Amino acid sequence: MESLTNGPLTKAECEAVLQMRHAMHREPELSNNEWKTQKRIRETLESFGVTGAKTFHKTGLYVDIQGSAPGPNRSIAVRGDIDALPIQEQRDDLPYRSQVHGVMHACGHDMHGSIALGTALAFHRMREQFSGKVRVVFHPAEEAEPVGGRSVVEEKLLEGFDAAIGFHVNEKIPAGAYGARAGAVTNSSDEFAVKFIGTMAHGAEPHSGVDAIAISGAFINEVQKVVSREIPNIDRPIVTIGTIHGGEATNIICPAVSMRGTIRTSSSERREMLVRRVREVAEGVAAVHRGRAEFTSHSGEPPVINDAAMVEAFRLLVFQSIGDDKFFERPPSSGSDDFGFYSSCVPSIYFWFGSREAGNDSPAHTPTFGASDSILIPTTELAIQYCWNLLHSWSRSP
Repeated sequence: MESLTNGPLTKAECEAVLQMRHAMHREPELSNNEWKTQKRIRETLESFGVTGAKTFHKTGLYVDIQGSAPGPNRSIAVRGDIDALPIQEQRDDLPYRSQVHGVMHACGHDMHGSIALGTALAFHRMREQFSGKVRVVFHPAEEAEPVGGRSVVEEKLLEGFDAAIGFHVNEKIPAGAYGARAGAVTNSSDEFAVKFIGTMAHGAEPHSGVDAIAISGAFINEVQKVVSREIPNIDRPIVTIGTIHGGEATNIICPAVSMRGTIRTSSSERREMLVRRVREVAEGVAAVHRGRAEFTSHSGEPPVINDAAMVEAFRLLVFQSIGDDKFFERPPSSGSDDFGFYSSCVPSIYFWFGSREAGNDSPAHTPTFGASDSILIPTTELAIQYCWNLLHSWSRSP
């Protein structure tokens, strides 16, 4: 491990990171509406002499820091998401609590974006000391469609890059500790909608119609057999029916029922097959009951896949710089994150930094979620050191 000599962040950079976290938390913005956040980040970068930031996905921003020292000419992307959630904050103990009614940073993106800021500032200051390029991505719309990760792929922001780094706060890991694991660490998330169409009839003469409610009930039962009987458990398959609407009167055979839901798996290979089988079950069940099904699906986030060599390099860094009791290999999540678009393009790592301590033990996506400022600078400096190592002393196994 090649250590940085003077510490990754200066006092002024530390202040900028903390101020950014507080400002983002006070004025959270929902996915695809991060206009003030984008402006604030650009202005802070420019105040430190970091120019040339470019817009993507309308509300996103990325900036390239080019090193001028001799050495390997690697390119590393660092991603920090910046959007908030439609949740009313219930943390009156925070001096920087949300001032926007019904919106809060309940998933730590105020910290993620601030860590990315610190990374950009540090590498800009050290640009004569490293070789290669660091692209820092201030990533919008991780929480809601249209997601920013898809734009990263469509706009080819990772073309020619060697690796990507993402991170996420984790309230299950103690504050001051870190985690990562090789392989799939999240599931994909694809949405589907199905409309079952039958024939209206009077409830006293059900044989005269085709009951769309009966069709939908059969589908609810049968589709779970795809999960339990056709897909290996190791793929973590999940089919969720989140909404169902149909029927207008108690004495009428319902002619149409609409459902919406999600399909998740950690397997990139069987992801399309799982969606196809849900469609086939919907169409088959409808046909058996003399009705028909109109099925549509929308491809969402791919699973986040961690490169094994990058995880091992991160684990060694934590061991050597913090201690072997500060690294946790947490189980993978069945949730999703559009960092999966990054890991589908280049070798990637998505590591966790712990926040769990007294007063900060609520799950993410809840009104009382929070994380202490005390973990922000150490995590930023760890991310900078890790990126530095990848640029200079890391090589992937063939």
